[in-house]
Amino acid sequence: MHFDDRLATVLRLPSSGDALVRIQYRQLIDILGRLPGDARSDTIEAGFARVAELSALIPPADRARLVRQPLQPLTNPRLLAHFAEAEPEVATAAIGTARLDPEAWIDLIPALPVRARGILRHRRDLGPDVDTLLERLGICDRGLPPAEQPLDLLDEAECLPECLDVEPEQPPLQQAPLADLEHLRIALETPRDTKPETGDEPGTGIGAIVRRIEEFRKARESSAPGAGGSTSRAGGSPRLPLGDSPTSGAGPAMDFATDAEGRISWADGSHASALIGLNLAALDPALSESLDPASPLPYPQMAYPHGQGLALSMRHRQPLRAIAIDITGAPAVSGPWQVDAVPHFDPASGRFTGYAGRLRRPGKIAAADAPPAAEPSEADRMRQVLHELRTPANAIQVAAEIIQQQLYGPAPHEYRALAAAIAGDCAHILAGFEELDRLVKLESGALGIESGESDLASILAETVARLKAWTEPRRSGFALPEPELGALPVAIDRVEIERMLWRIFAVLAGMTAPQEMLPVRFEAENGRVSMRVALPSLLLARDAQSLFETPVSERGQSLSTGMFGIGFTLRLAAAEAAAAGGGLERDQNDLKLWLPAVAASAVSRMESRAV
Repeated sequence: MHFDDRLATVLRLPSSGDALVRIQYRQLIDILGRLPGDARSDTIEAGFARVAELSALIPPADRARLVRQPLQPLTNPRLLAHFAEAEPEVATAAIGTARLDPEAWIDLIPALPVRARGILRHRRDLGPDVDTLLERLGICDRGLPPAEQPLDLLDEAECLPECLDVEPEQPPLQQAPLADLEHLRIALETPRDTKPETGDEPGTGIGAIVRRIEEFRKARESSAPGAGGSTSRAGGSPRLPLGDSPTSGAGPAMDFATDAEGRISWADGSHASALIGLNLAALDPALSESLDPASPLPYPQMAYPHGQGLALSMRHRQPLRAIAIDITGAPAVSGPWQVDAVPHFDPASGRFTGYAGRLRRPGKIAAADAPPAAEPSEADRMRQVLHELRTPANAIQVAAEIIQQQLYGPAPHEYRALAAAIAGDCAHILAGFEELDRLVKLESGALGIESGESDLASILAETVARLKAWTEPRRSGFALPEPELGALPVAIDRVEIERMLWRIFAVLAGMTAPQEMLPVRFEAENGRVSMRVALPSLLLARDAQSLFETPVSERGQSLSTGMFGIGFTLRLAAAEAAAAGGGLERDQNDLKLWLPAVAASAVSRMESRAV
């Protein structure tokens, strides 16, 4: 019932977007992966069906990543069998993270595809009984890397050495790269349904394949160091010359995993075969003593500028951070690389199982005379921080509103009330972020104030009227000049003026003492309209600078003056006035606001009426 309830909850989630599809896929893996193998119910069957549906929507590489990093190890043989039938990278990820009992492995392995059994070669914790079963099934190389195209796998009784009517001169699994065997496997599958080779049909049949293998071997021997031959494309390539076009070099990064001895057992990418078997701990003295110096290693050699540090870190199971190495091998992977890896441990026994990490090509160093990249400004960094903060706040608000409105089903009233409070808090936080973002843009010049024409006197009267709900019960407020002054047109859009005046007068109204009236008067000077309003007694103690600052302990007042308090609100209003061509400042015991007038006639009319 516990698993069914969780599955039912996950199955009700929508899968309308890529992110939601991946989230649901990951949750289903976590739940189904911990079920007993014999668990059955309608909800469980629906869960497996949904996994199959989502698999068609998620690329194999993303599915492999989600399968490789579950919240709990995969212990359900049924789900493991499902993943074993998927793409090679998905099957590799599932088998690598599965934690089954030896008895469960023995029951499951005969039903697995041959390719999936091959992946088990890299597991060192399956036990002798499981290894014996794999040997009895007669798979010569159970660990071939994924091919670049789908393969019809060989039968269980087929073995690569017995398929050829020749005796190889060197052990194929020790001297030939694994990619050779993979191409040989493709070639063996290709002529299965074709006619035997005749003298009139050169290039087809098993004989032609054997000749190509011999040509490849001779070309590689001639290009080996000390052989006196020049390096050819065939000699330097890990691929057999079977007529396919060579691919370009390895990309800028390749993921890999090692066994407990530091030898790469898995790699990602088209050139992964050139890395399989590479020993990252080759310069560890404890390992080098066990090797015969006269016999070359059957995999590419590496030179470490800081080899002692790498060996010491691996010996103590420490993370590898930006360690520079140089690989000598196939041209596609040769050259400098940077290693970043972390150790992995068995969650059940705590035993070290190897490293998992990434090989990166080192970045190019810019020329000395190249102009330095422009550093992001403080405003840009602040706006980036605000963007990062909005994302989780928006997500919390949406989730709270879903619960409050019962969009996914009924919810208790207590939960709905709590969700409504959370949604309100998130809305308040987002409004504060908007004000902070607006201030940053205004002060950096990235945002301007929209121009237009509006009446400052009428907008001020409306703002004071809206504030009477707060001021009248306290017998405080503002003493406006006589209305006979007429209109005061300013060259700013009406919405911008309304927003600016509300910030200023809401702050002042919230700070007035009972029965405190603040006189307001207008002035005309130099083609602009000025307005003065007396400061409340509670603000007179602040100087001109601290009036626009936000103390650490200050928060928004009971009257809506913004999330960050009085100083921030006045600073934002000052930035808006400056962006409009005016300003806001303290002048003795007054707060002075000046804005550009629409026409000189309006200023002249004010000057003629001024006393």
